[in-house]
Amino acid sequence: MRIAVTGTRGIPGIQGGVETHCQNLYREIAGMGHDVTIFRRKPYTAQSAGLEQYGQIRLKDIYAPRKKSMEAIVHTLLSVLKARGERPDILHIHAIGPAILTPLAKLMGMRVVMTHHGHDYERSKWGRTAKAVLRFGERMGCRYADRIIAVSGHISRNVASLYGRTDVVTIENGVDKPSRCQETEFIESLGLKRGRYVIALGRLVKEKEFDTLLDAWEMAGNETGMQLVIAGDADHDDEYSRRLRQRAKALGVVMPGFVTGAPLNQLMSHAALFVMPSSHEGLPIALLEAMSYGLDVAVSDIAACRLPELNDEDYFECGDTDGLVSLIRRKTANRATPRQYDMSRYDWSDIARRTEAVYRSIMESEPPE
Repeated sequence: MRIAVTGTRGIPGIQGGVETHCQNLYREIAGMGHDVTIFRRKPYTAQSAGLEQYGQIRLKDIYAPRKKSMEAIVHTLLSVLKARGERPDILHIHAIGPAILTPLAKLMGMRVVMTHHGHDYERSKWGRTAKAVLRFGERMGCRYADRIIAVSGHISRNVASLYGRTDVVTIENGVDKPSRCQETEFIESLGLKRGRYVIALGRLVKEKEFDTLLDAWEMAGNETGMQLVIAGDADHDDEYSRRLRQRAKALGVVMPGFVTGAPLNQLMSHAALFVMPSSHEGLPIALLEAMSYGLDVAVSDIAACRLPELNDEDYFECGDTDGLVSLIRRKTANRATPRQYDMSRYDWSDIARRTEAVYRSIMESEPPE
């Protein structure tokens, strides 16, 4: 099959849950013998500009304005037009913002799969107009896509309730089994010691609730005898991200920016505890990564984080600083890392096979007009 992919900023090594999802999923699907093309947004490809191939995946860089309210829609529009000329068997659109172009793709005769990664209009970074556009994108994707994939059960249930699409296929995000490393050069360059720090990962945006984490750390950090690391960056630097960095610096929190590859492996291999205080997620790959490393976790009790592999003792009420303080104190005192989790649901090879089955179900149905 010829598969065209849009809705992601791009791959490889570009920050974001959708980006990590696409990098791993299409590695597997291309490895199954399918012809995969991913359309990347030019503002995010500076470090790999001109790269036309990643493994067996073809890459095409398409213009996108460097404005958070416009980049996804403009890029997806141009990608749909480009894809039409290449006549793919499947156009796979990721996320509800880009899904606003689903009707256009259908009018052009393409078969469309939409993956719903989360209700992005719940994110506090968006204003009223942007939230309305995202809701409209969700509606267009859910109404016109040939098939819908959701990355978690709660998203599938919400889509069924809101739009009557009871045919949504739930295919979770995945995670590779890591090889824990013994090297410590990178963490030592940050002033960290093995097993003596707490880590959080994510973009510096409000829904990640890193300000709540800093509030809790100010109250509990000293008594833990550990350091706090917040690894991640902002796609679009703003007042929130700048204020977060300033406060983190004042508290002695380590902020190395976006980290991937071997440096991230070191950070995850030697951490004592992973914290995710988010108020909004789809199915957080960062949490799955922490679990794959056997890290003890302290996470907010939002639906997206309510994984069957975790226990009630792993959660605090979202936004409850005192609850997070209590959980950090208990977790760092008990030193429960490493833990053993059953990660069989999150195997990328199985996820790719299930996604391929969705593609084939469309191909076996009536061809598009």
